[in-house]
Amino acid sequence: MNRKTLVLPAVVGLLAPVLAACGGSDSSGSGGDAIAVGTTDRFTATKDAPAPLDPAYAYDVGTWNILRQTVQTLMIQPKGEGDPVPEAAQSCGFTDSGNERYACTLRDGLKFANGDKITAADVKYSIDRARAIKADSGVSALLNTVDTVETQGDNQVIFHLKTADATFPYKLSTPVAGIINPDDYEKNKLRDGFDVDGSGPYTLSADVKNDEIVKATFTKNPNYKGTLTVNNSKVDMISYADADAMGKALDQGDIDVMTRTMSPEQIQKLSAGTDSNEDLVEMAGLEIRYLAFNTNASTVKTKAVRQAMAQLINRGEIVSKVYGTQAEPLYSLVPASITGHSNSFFNKYGDPSTTKAKALLTAANITTPVKLTVHYTTDHYGSATKKEFEILQKQLNDSGLFDVTIQGSPWSKFVPAERKGQYDVWGMGWFPDFPDADNYLAPFLDKDNFLKSPYRNSKIINTLIPASRREADRIAASSNLTEIQDIVADDVPILPLWQGKQYVAARGDVTGTAYALNSSSTLQLWELGRGVSG
Repeated sequence: MNRKTLVLPAVVGLLAPVLAACGGSDSSGSGGDAIAVGTTDRFTATKDAPAPLDPAYAYDVGTWNILRQTVQTLMIQPKGEGDPVPEAAQSCGFTDSGNERYACTLRDGLKFANGDKITAADVKYSIDRARAIKADSGVSALLNTVDTVETQGDNQVIFHLKTADATFPYKLSTPVAGIINPDDYEKNKLRDGFDVDGSGPYTLSADVKNDEIVKATFTKNPNYKGTLTVNNSKVDMISYADADAMGKALDQGDIDVMTRTMSPEQIQKLSAGTDSNEDLVEMAGLEIRYLAFNTNASTVKTKAVRQAMAQLINRGEIVSKVYGTQAEPLYSLVPASITGHSNSFFNKYGDPSTTKAKALLTAANITTPVKLTVHYTTDHYGSATKKEFEILQKQLNDSGLFDVTIQGSPWSKFVPAERKGQYDVWGMGWFPDFPDADNYLAPFLDKDNFLKSPYRNSKIINTLIPASRREADRIAASSNLTEIQDIVADDVPILPLWQGKQYVAARGDVTGTAYALNSSSTLQLWELGRGVSG
């Protein structure tokens, strides 16, 4: 086996408020059989979430990875590092010094996959629709700095922002800003089921059983016009029940590529190089894991309880016993490789200490042991999640200060329960919408936060987040970003645990795996092709 390691820098470049232009490139694709890609992501339509693939609703890494193949955005994140570049747009940029007016010119000849012409009115319709529906997934919060969308002719779109937002180009690269055909998507209603129609590099055909996609077939879109070069004609994405089943499929040659989520044991085995037919690609990752709190719940409403948990949890032990070199402890919501990161939790709590945790609870007159149920999802972040929460449970209970029960649920039940406020404490992961510190803070702390958290800090919402967004130079935003992280470490509405790397495994004749994922965990199927085995 050839073990390839690619480290893609995750440090964000400067967001310059100038007009950027990018020429188009013709798509090309190799023939042959479809490239088969395995995943453990589940794509399920339920009573609580009947429209999992509607751009106005979808807000998890799995569904976004379907939409990024099929629904085109004005901007796109590059396959390596750097600022977003025009995609459906020919050019985009701020046209004022205050970062409050953002204008895009559409690429000539844009069409939906069915051949319909794309106009500026379609872009406006798509953005306005997502904002108006305001789905309970929280995804529309990415567009909450938009005041109005204006069109000029068929190819000019102008976004008037409520406040300065230097991160806005990144937000236009996310699927919630995807361009959809008004003929296929009602203005005030989500589109149920698994149909997706757009102008991206692929069209989608889904094989569905029991309201769940078992195989998603992506076929090269002949009407696609953008910056991407499509290196294949067809990709089949096959959903597996767990990492073991997916790994077996790769070993047997039933799939060509294995993506998220591999188990730590599989990654260790592939790293050892025992199979000469399989390659492992390791990339820098910006995925984080954390505990979230319903700060109105009686069990954790008192800040001292949350602080005591922060004082007790041993991140190093969790990482070493579960993930090894595949992850590292995280002491802030913002990963260590992102501009603006601060080790706020370590600065406040230092090493784990039962004595300090007890003092916090005693000072707040909290009776111990504090009884809690901590919830986690059994099938969304990989098989190692259960072991992680067993260790976390033991750490808290061994202190004598907590009596913690853990409870796992499948993602299809976990998400609706979390959104309805049925959990006091629960574990989550975050794959960034875009690689900027703002995207690790605002989605959790702003008034429209996707966790539906009741936690509100007026200084964060009204002063620090807006101030940080005014800085096109993200280094200049660091003081505001650090203050936000320090407040989070003190109030603990969220408790960061670790950040992880990302991996792709593939059989030897598949090319392009080094760029199959970008730093935001975006699956870039168009990069995959077939070469010469060996």
